Formats: sequence, C-alpha cells, structure tokens
Amino acid sequence: MKPWVLHAFIAMLFAGVTTVIAKQGLVGVSAELGIAVRTVFVFFFVMAFVAFSVPMSELRAIHQPSLLWLGISAFTTAVSWIYFYKALKNGDIATVALIDKGSVVVAVILAWIFLKEVLTLRIVLGAALIVAGLIVISRR
Repeated sequence: MKPWVLHAFIAMLFAGVTTVIAKQGLVGVSAELGIAVRTVFVFFFVMAFVAFSVPMSELRAIHQPSLLWLGISAFTTAVSWIYFYKALKNGDIATVALIDKGSVVVAVILAWIFLKEVLTLRIVLGAALIVAGLIVISRR
C-alpha cells in the first residue's frame, strides 16, 4: 500500500471518530462556540506537529502563490466546519456525516475540471455510489 493511501485511511478513521466526539462536545454548547474552541485546539496541535516535523528551511521557502491557495483553502475549510457544526448540533451523525462526505463528489468534479485529473470508470462509479448513498440516507 502506498503511504498516501494509508494516510487517507487514517484520516478517514480520525474524521469518523472526530464527528462522534464533536457531537458529544456540543452538548450544552452552541455550534459557533464549539467550532471556535475546537479550532483553537486544532491550531495548537498542528503547530506542535509542524514544530517537530517541518524543517525551518521549508518554512522560509514557502512561496506567495502557495500562501494564497492555502489562505483560500483556510477560508473554505472554515465555512465547511462552521456549517458542519451547525448541522451536527441538531442533526443525527449518520445523516450529517454522509452528506458532508458528499464533498468527495464535489472534489472529484473540481479536480477533473480545474486540475485535469483523469476520471476513470472506477472513480465515476464510486462517486455515483456516494450520490446514491446520499439520496438513500437523506430521505426519511
């Protein structure tokens, strides 16, 4: 297994665990305050990780276009997290998490359009199954 595939599976596992923990953390707390507190913790955890794993030369070498794209990514992440927490506060985990993972389909389409990534039959079928799952789980 390629390292990036293993990393993706680890991310998937922790994203699932995070959702359950976050739902519990929102008991008695507004979604807005919950995301703010979570973000502070995330900032410190990530900065500690960077301090131990990124050489100073890499920090000094980051270029303006990368900063711009990462800044835009931070904005879209913030919007995603804010609305995810709003949904999670009042919704059930299974429905909210699955709808959120519909972002995979959005990412596949945008990667195909803007980054010219190849759409294989395997990817199209996988995305279609995600859409089918969205339809099934979001209906009551």
